[in-house]
Amino acid sequence: MVTIIVLAALVIGFFIFASLYTDYAWFAQLGFQQVLTTRWIAGTLMFLAGFLGMAIPVFLSIGLAFRYRPVYAKLNSQLDRYQQVIEPLRRAVMIGIPVVLGIFAGLSTSGRWSMVLEYFNRTPFGKTDPQFGLDIGFYVFELPFWRSIVAYSSAVVLIAGLAALAACYLYGALRFGGREVRISRAARIQLAVTAALYIALQAVSLWLDQYAALTKSNSLITGAQYTEVNAVIPGREIMAGIAAIVAILFIVTAVIGRWRISIVGTGLLLVAAIVIGGIYPWIVQRLQVKPSERTYESAYIERNIKATRDAYGVSDVKEQNYDATTEASSGALAQDAQTTANIRLIDPKIVSDTFSQLQQYRQYYQFPDELDVDRYDVKGETEDTVIAVRDIDLDGLSSAANTQYNRAFVYTHGYGVTAAFGNQRASDGKPVFLESGIPSNGALGDFQQRVYFGETSPAYSIVGAPKGSKDVELDYPSGSDDDNGGNATTTYSGDGGPSLGNFFNRLVYAAKFQSEQVLLSDAVNKDSQILYDRDPITRVQKVAPYLTVDSDAYPAIVDHRIQWVVDGYTTSDAYPYSQSQSLSDSIAGSESSAYRTDQVNYIRNSVKATVDAYTGKVTLYAWDTKDPVLKTWEKIFPTSVKSVSSMSAELLDHVRYPTDLFKVQRSILGTYHVTNANSFYSGDDAWNTPQEPTTTGSTDTDASAADTSTTTNALGAQTTTTASKANLQDPYYLTMKVPGQETAYNLYTTYIPQQSAGANNRNVLTGYLAADSDAGGAGKGKKASGYGKLTLLTMPKTDNIPGPAQVQNLFNSDTTVSQELNILKRGNSTVKQGNLLTLPVGGGFLYVQPVYVQSTSSGSYPLLQKVLVAFGDKIAFEDTLDEALNSLFGGDSGAAAGDSDASGSGSDSGSGSSDAGSGSDSGSGSTGGSTGSGTVDNDALQKALSDAKAALQDRQDAYADNDLVAAAEADKRLQDAIEAATAAEDGS
Repeated sequence: MVTIIVLAALVIGFFIFASLYTDYAWFAQLGFQQVLTTRWIAGTLMFLAGFLGMAIPVFLSIGLAFRYRPVYAKLNSQLDRYQQVIEPLRRAVMIGIPVVLGIFAGLSTSGRWSMVLEYFNRTPFGKTDPQFGLDIGFYVFELPFWRSIVAYSSAVVLIAGLAALAACYLYGALRFGGREVRISRAARIQLAVTAALYIALQAVSLWLDQYAALTKSNSLITGAQYTEVNAVIPGREIMAGIAAIVAILFIVTAVIGRWRISIVGTGLLLVAAIVIGGIYPWIVQRLQVKPSERTYESAYIERNIKATRDAYGVSDVKEQNYDATTEASSGALAQDAQTTANIRLIDPKIVSDTFSQLQQYRQYYQFPDELDVDRYDVKGETEDTVIAVRDIDLDGLSSAANTQYNRAFVYTHGYGVTAAFGNQRASDGKPVFLESGIPSNGALGDFQQRVYFGETSPAYSIVGAPKGSKDVELDYPSGSDDDNGGNATTTYSGDGGPSLGNFFNRLVYAAKFQSEQVLLSDAVNKDSQILYDRDPITRVQKVAPYLTVDSDAYPAIVDHRIQWVVDGYTTSDAYPYSQSQSLSDSIAGSESSAYRTDQVNYIRNSVKATVDAYTGKVTLYAWDTKDPVLKTWEKIFPTSVKSVSSMSAELLDHVRYPTDLFKVQRSILGTYHVTNANSFYSGDDAWNTPQEPTTTGSTDTDASAADTSTTTNALGAQTTTTASKANLQDPYYLTMKVPGQETAYNLYTTYIPQQSAGANNRNVLTGYLAADSDAGGAGKGKKASGYGKLTLLTMPKTDNIPGPAQVQNLFNSDTTVSQELNILKRGNSTVKQGNLLTLPVGGGFLYVQPVYVQSTSSGSYPLLQKVLVAFGDKIAFEDTLDEALNSLFGGDSGAAAGDSDASGSGSDSGSGSSDAGSGSDSGSGSTGGSTGSGTVDNDALQKALSDAKAALQDRQDAYADNDLVAAAEADKRLQDAIEAATAAEDGS
């Protein structure tokens, strides 16, 4: 039995050691071992402090009670039996109980290492709170530390007191006889002193609670309001003083032996807690504040507004009135030609299937469900681009190929990127690729295309071999290497993971991943490395545990490499008077709950991080150099964060304003754009972000709302629409000119009035928030001066500018649009309406929505066929954006859109009869293969659609003239046109 226990302990110990050893190897390989060792040392010291802080007082308390027990006390028979049972185990109990309690306390305190390190390395904010005049850093770094110390000490004293009480009773120092309680002198001193310590700690706790009132969430605001300032906080001070006096009374009891004075004092403390802490504040709130709440709370609302805007980084938002017109006049877009030319038509949430069918090539590759938007310099012009990494997908392997060996040694990485112009489309509706093929080539130049560190990389891969060894890793399908089944192979030559070059490392990693392949496979050699924890977000989170990492890492071609760019935030929930909200709910766009555990009221985009897709190297850059929280962590980990000055100019060109931060800020500005306390209280100008307009009929406020929904149009036909997973409309990146500024890469969102759900809701635009996302252009290590600038356009309260939902309803209910969508649905096709973009151009707001058509047959993918536009209450629906804008603005919009030459662009580099899934596309500017099982006759399809449109109009005119013969002829022509369109789409 002993042997089994020892062996089990050795096995458990080995697995624990393997976990610690592999963690260190991973951090050391990245050069961040100081982060891990600092955590280990801090956590260990915190465990020891927690263990000793609990175990020693409890041990001493029990020991003192036993040592000064009354030796000749006469006990009852029940206590005699207890003593007889415990006596043989007394030493074990006196040591065991403190040790067990100490272990639990140590485990509890070890997780608080970050709070302690922040306290000892704290950095002042340079701003003070309006109530006590203390630096904000006191609330963020010091108050949590001292409150934790007091809470922990209170728990220790309470447990030690209970242990002493039990020991005193067991050994006769405390006896109960009828109504009489007898206590020995030693027990009286010990218990009275313990009670005095406990009450004294409560006095300190009450004193600290007055500061905590500044971060308490109330029904109206976060922070102390009139009642807290004038009743609760003074009451806490008074009660702290009373508690201190009661603690002294217990010391007096220990000296003179009279319990009555301390018991009376304790009773008075409880009465004071009820009267001063409960009844009096209720009277003030109910009888004084409530009848004139706006007057009494005005000053405290102003505190909350100022603190909230500071804490969320929106105090410098530039607010300007925008008296938007709703009249679409000819040439209105002439002053916005640059914006018009850059309007993005390719919807990154829809075209993933298109990218997959045209550019995936093999089943073991994949593109993400939602692609990324970036911008690149193409022939001297900055182009908004939809880009995606071709990542590895082991789940796509056939059952025969899906072996443990293949998963670990052969299918190790993805390959290349695919990028398309955001504002262009080919004549058949496919994207126009500026980077395509495998290996990819095009406008992005030469770069390392292998993706060993991606968002869907395997849990682990074993790579590397001596020079001259046979390559075993599948590189990409080349069609030229017969020895490898038409696949090019490679051997990893980077430094991306810990070494497996010795038996010991193989053994510990075999234990970590519970895989005999790591230990026994002959493919493992002296130069082998093991790559794991490969997701960019995971890597950044591990090396920077103090950061909250953005939910979206996006790829960028930087200095001839694929770099994942990840935004990191420092947050706090202790900024006085700043409004608290759930971080995850703000990002997801769902209803915020006070019961969420991720409440924050301070956030900064303090770090920009990059992860090399080939080597996995993580680099952290201090982006917000003024952030006191980041400065504090730079003291803790002095070598982990680099200066912005070391960022290359090319990297800065791809840095953007982060979406998650923008979502949090737009949530705050929906209410806190109001700076007048009275208006804030009345809520007469509160805004909301509109719901995703392509989602209809859903009242679900959960962040996991469906991605697709169905709209029934005016003719009863159904349209499949794509929506964000959140119920609020996502912000979008667009290169555009915000009124009063120069053209820049912006992130924007819209606002509508905040209102309860109901039939009379007004979905009109009230605000338009844009963030300058251009960080580059100023050279190496220099942020562009305009980066991060927030501009808020506010509409006059008397204006009725249609909001996104109103415009979407205009599109869906328009008879002509519905008829044309019906034609597009012929031939087993579905229609997907893309992102509804809102642009402040032409003196008003222009809405643009691409319309995609996708066959329901296997292997099909969405094709951009139409564009919907709106300005005011006028809409247009044409084949291209350029045509739609001209139609909308009286025949001449005054500016050309990016797809103005769509009828002649995007020549297909593949065979005209190639299947959509064949992936024959390659080269810059190519558009990929065709859709469906045959060749789409584009000319015939366009002619058929044009004939159908003419027939529809003729039929309407005939019915208006009551000419039934002409109507019947028009019906016949319409049917013929529909059949011709179906035949053209099927290639027959």
